[in-house]
Amino acid sequence: MEKSCTLLIHFDKGTPAIANEIKEALEGNDVPAKIDAMKKAVMLLLNGETLPQLFITIVRYVLPSEDHTVQKLLLLFLEIIEKTDLKGRILPEMILICQNLRNNLQHPNEYIRGVTLRFLCRLNEAEIIEPLIPSVLQNLEHRHPFIRRNAILAVMSIYKLPQGEQLLVDAPEMIEKVLSTEQDPSAKRNAFLMLFNCAHDRAINYLLTHVDRVSEWGELLQMVVLELIRKVCRTNRGEKGKYIKIIISLLNAPSTAVIYECAGTLVSLSSAPTAIRAAANTYCQLLLSQSDNNVKLIVLDRLNELKSSHSDIMVDLIMDVLRALSSPNLDIQRKTLDIVLELVTPRNINEVVLLLKKEVMKTQSGEHEKNGEYRQMLIQAIHSCAIKFPEVASTVVHLMMDFLGDSNVASAIDVIIFVREIIETNPKLRVSIITRLLDTFYQIRAARVCSCALWIIGEYCLSPSEVESGIATIKQCLGELPFYSVSEEAEATDASKKTPQSNSITVSSRRPAILADGTYATQSAASETAFSPPTIVQGSLTSGNLRYLLLTGDFFLAAVVACTLTKLVLRLEEVQPSKVEVNKATTQALLIFVSLLQLGQSPVLPHPIDNDSYDRIVLCIRLFCNTGDEIRKIWLQSCRQSFVKMLSEKQLQETEELKAKAQVSHAQPDDLIDFYHLKSRKDADDANKLNRILQLTGFSDPVYAEAYVTVHHYDIVLDITVINRTRETLQNLCLELATMGDLKLVERPQNYTVAPESSKQIKVNIKVSSTETGVIFGNIVYETSNVLERTVVVLNDIHIDIMDYISPAVCMDTAFRTMWAEFEWENKVAVNTVIKNEKEFLDHIIKSTNMKCLTAP
Repeated sequence: MEKSCTLLIHFDKGTPAIANEIKEALEGNDVPAKIDAMKKAVMLLLNGETLPQLFITIVRYVLPSEDHTVQKLLLLFLEIIEKTDLKGRILPEMILICQNLRNNLQHPNEYIRGVTLRFLCRLNEAEIIEPLIPSVLQNLEHRHPFIRRNAILAVMSIYKLPQGEQLLVDAPEMIEKVLSTEQDPSAKRNAFLMLFNCAHDRAINYLLTHVDRVSEWGELLQMVVLELIRKVCRTNRGEKGKYIKIIISLLNAPSTAVIYECAGTLVSLSSAPTAIRAAANTYCQLLLSQSDNNVKLIVLDRLNELKSSHSDIMVDLIMDVLRALSSPNLDIQRKTLDIVLELVTPRNINEVVLLLKKEVMKTQSGEHEKNGEYRQMLIQAIHSCAIKFPEVASTVVHLMMDFLGDSNVASAIDVIIFVREIIETNPKLRVSIITRLLDTFYQIRAARVCSCALWIIGEYCLSPSEVESGIATIKQCLGELPFYSVSEEAEATDASKKTPQSNSITVSSRRPAILADGTYATQSAASETAFSPPTIVQGSLTSGNLRYLLLTGDFFLAAVVACTLTKLVLRLEEVQPSKVEVNKATTQALLIFVSLLQLGQSPVLPHPIDNDSYDRIVLCIRLFCNTGDEIRKIWLQSCRQSFVKMLSEKQLQETEELKAKAQVSHAQPDDLIDFYHLKSRKDADDANKLNRILQLTGFSDPVYAEAYVTVHHYDIVLDITVINRTRETLQNLCLELATMGDLKLVERPQNYTVAPESSKQIKVNIKVSSTETGVIFGNIVYETSNVLERTVVVLNDIHIDIMDYISPAVCMDTAFRTMWAEFEWENKVAVNTVIKNEKEFLDHIIKSTNMKCLTAP
């Protein structure tokens, strides 16, 4: 059996201290050296070393020390050494310790007495404790509260031992007497705790006798009272009525810890609406009164639990919960919004949205650096409310559109996605949204937001005036055409003086030529002229946001501009009777397309237009030459239909998720009970297990070993079976492992004795600190009785694969995009495959990498 451990200290064993060095330091008179040596001895004992030679040295040189730190370390040493032999009898040298402990319990120094009494709480050997009992009982009446409170704990620990009732027959009566006279709050709490643990009826009797004074007791004692009430009410449900009154009275206690525990106790004992409402109100008060963020997060967790089981009561407190948004901490704000969004009802939706709008307005002040992220959360919350309750969309959509030009791109993306959804689901708002979007389009700074806004303009501008406004807005944001120009110097000679690098050439026609530095120049017919390289007609966010973004080389956006203009011109043909206007719009669109292609193929940008964007723009040009009914249908109807389908799928998915959350899995009365140990070992589960077993040694080795590897998040457990295939007993058999990569062994290897032809199960825990592929290697070392040397069997390497850490998960599209931008982890990998179908290839990748496709098929 494993020993019970009362002490844990972290110890990274680099160069282990040698017992002789420790012994020398303990025998000296240097107190700091003695302290250091005692610490090393304690560490080594905790890590499984046995130091039998140190005991007598410690008795001779450490016991007499008057230094408090040395005495404290001596008690830690005595706490962890073996005090019994293999048969469970007390070791004879422990008699020496008993006398020292008795002297300490009568020591004039209060600290020495107190820590010795605390040490007795850790002792389990009745033979050592028995002679010390009179000294312990004397300390119950000591003048110093530190000694009294530790004496009470020592009495409790002794009484809880298997022979405790024989050693201290009248302990409960003594402690009850102490409780009635004690004035120190900690000692009083310890006395009540002793009765609570060892004499339950006496504790209840004391509580019910002093029921009117409970609210005057100290915080520590009130906490134990609440624990007693919980215990009593669990064992005897009929007694609840007596104690609810005490809990309600403690809800007004000055201690916040007591109030918090009271609320938790109320919820666990009663499901009556008044009790739940009192608990929820208490949590809301704590949420507002506490400044510590950790406390706020814990209280929000409790409110979240109440929301799951008593949502009808929590709905009334929604505005109180929302007041937690005043905290500047993002985690608190996120958790608050998550709770509130599930409590929104038609009755409170207007209040909630009004408050969220006020919070959005506050984020414009720029006081906090995290305002952008907070605004994004608020926008997502308002989006969620508007989808659930379409009637509030009209009150928020225009406010939201003010943030289309937000410097925080993520929140601007959330706004435009919200607008796109609202314009489809609320047809009444279409005209006002389109008008507002066309008015604010020039403010948009991000390419992704522009793309989505252009799609909305292309799909939802339906009347002649809207279509014409849409085309005019895009033209205005593109600025003057062309996007780059070639300037010709008027004075040839002056230019050649100014620009000595420029080339002089004579030509007979006007066409572009390439200069020495790789740039273009225009040549005049039959004249010797100097040329300067072409220059971009620069755009800025003020001169036109689309121009500015296009001149950074964003040709995907160029393709979106072309598609939007194509849709608008096609729609104009349907709604505008004047052919002149249609022809004018077509000509303007074609000019823009050609300018975009010209910019894409010019040398003025660092990289040329990509093939996809080029093909898309060329398709738009061809479309104006040949527009059949089928093509019109695809461009003007199919896109919208796909979007509607996507929205309905999203709604369906959200409904299913809510249903899954609501269905708490309760076991049915007639369900089968699964006893794992009685199950057949021929299950499919075990067949799967066999595939994960790795052979570590050969069949001809004297020791055969195999490992079953379990990977759970960042923990690896090796379940290793070692079989002794010889007819001799293997002594001091040790599995020595080492790791490569970011893997770390958790525990030290132990020595085992393995009988002939028997096996041993060894578990090894390994911590992983990164998801890189790692290797575990090592050997098995053992001794036999007839061979003096140690035998070594080298093991096969175990390779831990990155695939073991990957499991399918879900994530919001916006969150994914944010992470993608943040980590910059895009790598192009050339793939050689026989699969011809893209869908089939995607399924193959998903299966091979344990991942999940984020978007719907």
